Amino acid sequence: MIHTYPPRFLRARWTVFTILVLAYMLVFFHRMAPGVVASDLSAAFGISAAALGSLAAMYYYIYTAMQMPAGVLADTLGARYAVLLGNAVAGVGSIMFGLAETFAVASTGRFLVGLGVSVVFVGLMKSNSVWFSERHYGTISGTTLLLGNLGAIAATGPLALVLVYTDWRSVFVALGVLALALAFASWWKVRDRPEDMGFPSVREMEGLSAHPPRQQHWIADLRDVLAHRRLWPGFFYDFGITGSLFGFVGLWAIPLLRDVHGLSRGDASAYTTVALIAFALGCLLSGSFSDRLRRRRPVLIGGALLYAAACGAFLVLPWSPGPMAHLLFTVLGLSAGCFVVAYAQAKEVTAPALSGMAIALVNTGLFLGAAIFQPLFGWVLDLGWDGTTIAGVPVYAAADYRNGLLLLFGFALLAVAASFGFKETRCRNIALEGRIQG
Repeated sequence: MIHTYPPRFLRARWTVFTILVLAYMLVFFHRMAPGVVASDLSAAFGISAAALGSLAAMYYYIYTAMQMPAGVLADTLGARYAVLLGNAVAGVGSIMFGLAETFAVASTGRFLVGLGVSVVFVGLMKSNSVWFSERHYGTISGTTLLLGNLGAIAATGPLALVLVYTDWRSVFVALGVLALALAFASWWKVRDRPEDMGFPSVREMEGLSAHPPRQQHWIADLRDVLAHRRLWPGFFYDFGITGSLFGFVGLWAIPLLRDVHGLSRGDASAYTTVALIAFALGCLLSGSFSDRLRRRRPVLIGGALLYAAACGAFLVLPWSPGPMAHLLFTVLGLSAGCFVVAYAQAKEVTAPALSGMAIALVNTGLFLGAAIFQPLFGWVLDLGWDGTTIAGVPVYAAADYRNGLLLLFGFALLAVAASFGFKETRCRNIALEGRIQG
């Protein structure tokens, strides 16, 4: 059934969504930018691969630790103030990172960026759950990830082009100013629920009864979420698939293409751009396809198998820059986009009032995976490094990167194993039907 919403409601909904998704684009930009500026950071602070991995992963360390608190904030404080505070902290951190003269200050700035942006995604997904129909949550989730990935795409080829005309420090200072502007916009225009602007809930507009409010304290709710066995496959799925994708494409793919295949930063960034464009499309297509299929599990399993095949291909195929590399990076990104369906599945096995915490738990797996993958990949490279540097930047051999690619494949296999643990929801909230006990 097609429902007609009041024009004023539609304007309010899309205003809220636009402001939050712009903040989310900055989340993705900060996540992927270290891959393009890796050599600049190594030269500026005189650091090894392991230290570079730790600097980039500083974002993921705090982001991971903040996911459950972010879920609590989304379910209690609301998206408006959570994202407002997050943008303000991230803005300060980005400016500090851009102005840093020492490794310690840069690490602190990167930490603050991760702390600030850590609340944006969960707040946005919580906002989507109350401003959009349940029947289209997979589609709007895919659209959200597609738009957020525009920030990731901007942090690859476009950033490499911008760096021809300016330096990396100016870029991060400008991003900090933009984040502060979005903090003000969140306070001015964002509201947590349609009811806060005088509208009935979306369910009531569709002729359905409103969800009953939760009666117990949020600490008890958090215990229920952590004990919910149907949520943990999503945690390990995102740990393996998206954690390794963000860790590889967001930092190590460009150095690999530079050291092993002799590509310049600009040429190498073309391949990571392809991967992230495919990832963005994969998010949109998998979410929409899952809604149309009225199934979650087959999409999640198929995506994991295809991702593992792409990771294995990097190891066993004699690929080189050109069509084969473009194909591999495309399949890698496209298949990883299926991870977005795990958020819809998490929402559908959990009581609606706990959707923020449920999504946050799944999201924690993603960022824990990236936080472990990036420095671990660098540590593997350093194990075999012969000490070669060019202009102060360490250079690694093909055999060193092969060991890192084995790590990538191992993460992918973990996602495959986790995919078979998902409960099929048929795109409806089965927690409300009493079919799943927390």
